[in-house]
Amino acid sequence: MQLLKMNGITRIALIIGILSPLALGGQTLENHREPYRRSSLYSLLINQRDRAFSRDIRDAYLEIPVPDKFNDHNLSVRVLTTTGNDAADIERFLSDNQVASRLVARWFNRDKLTGECNMDLIAERGLYNASEFDKKMASQTFRGEAMLMDSGEDLIENTFVVVNDIRYVDREKAGAAAAITISILGAIASMVTGQNFADLANGLGNIAMSYKGFKVSITSYLYRLEWNDETAGTFYKTQYSPVPDAEKAAAFEAGRSAYRLKYVGKCESAGKDISFMGINETSPKTMVLKACRRGLDDNIATLQKSFPEFRTRTPFAGLSPITAYLGLKDGVNEKSRFEVLEACEDANGKISYKRVGIVKPVPGLIWDNRYLAVEEGAPNASLGYTTFTKISGGEFMQGMLLHEID
Repeated sequence: MQLLKMNGITRIALIIGILSPLALGGQTLENHREPYRRSSLYSLLINQRDRAFSRDIRDAYLEIPVPDKFNDHNLSVRVLTTTGNDAADIERFLSDNQVASRLVARWFNRDKLTGECNMDLIAERGLYNASEFDKKMASQTFRGEAMLMDSGEDLIENTFVVVNDIRYVDREKAGAAAAITISILGAIASMVTGQNFADLANGLGNIAMSYKGFKVSITSYLYRLEWNDETAGTFYKTQYSPVPDAEKAAAFEAGRSAYRLKYVGKCESAGKDISFMGINETSPKTMVLKACRRGLDDNIATLQKSFPEFRTRTPFAGLSPITAYLGLKDGVNEKSRFEVLEACEDANGKISYKRVGIVKPVPGLIWDNRYLAVEEGAPNASLGYTTFTKISGGEFMQGMLLHEID
């Protein structure tokens, strides 16, 4: 991280590889991912076992990574198995399992037996120098306290939970697809046992037909961790300890209910037709994975458009021309507009973001970065980035961030 002093304020420029082609204005973008402060995400699936293809959807979901614009803040439980009312089950699960306090504990790598915590994850995600951060923590100076509050302001409070209810949608009301309620492995196993090769071939053909054009609808519920000065103050003063401390460990356990998740909103997708061009029809698992991943990406993009606090910031990939690793998966279209933000750190260590310009995508140069877009031969799938043009602003620098605006 390079710090440039200007009028008593530190302007933060995340300049990677000063002599690289990017720094010189070139477009060598492969394997280049600039570090920046992301929001953090815990993603859950609602799974009802009596639904068609529930096991296939669950297995596919567990293979889907957290979107790369977020930090992975997943807990050990990823699937919520239910049989009743989904909304009520979500609220009950989040409360009964004290998920908010578990998210806080993960931020501080808290040992659940001894209560010992550390700031390693805060330093890593906040792009702080870990050793300097530890010194500031120990000094208990105003600067050190400011860094702590900054951690909560721009990192911990931007922790989100998305709970996804994924349902299979019948493309045909008649035929094999409407009747299939078994998973791939279970079907193959039953056919192999005691059946001849012809029966097996016919069975596999029926399965392939059942998965062809696999389609899902998804309802995604968004929650945000409540973290403010009061909550942070209580944690740091009475519950945080860099060494084993029975008293503070007990204080955290007793105070778990004080940590809460705030419901932000939801979005629903009716289920889109997904192209399966480029996918071998004998690989139904890939069909399920593609349908689920495309649907989840659409919902994440919709939630970001609907709820500004959930919108991510993305650094430039290049400056000549202006490019960024955003595309159709992120909801970018010709009407999209992005403010260009410069991160500024004041003398007390507080970070804020200042708008320095506005850009828009160049028509015809919007990257199709949806899952398996290259395999299906989608236009612009091989671009590798979206190209933007400046609407307003002065000189942009590597390390500035793009943030979508209405």
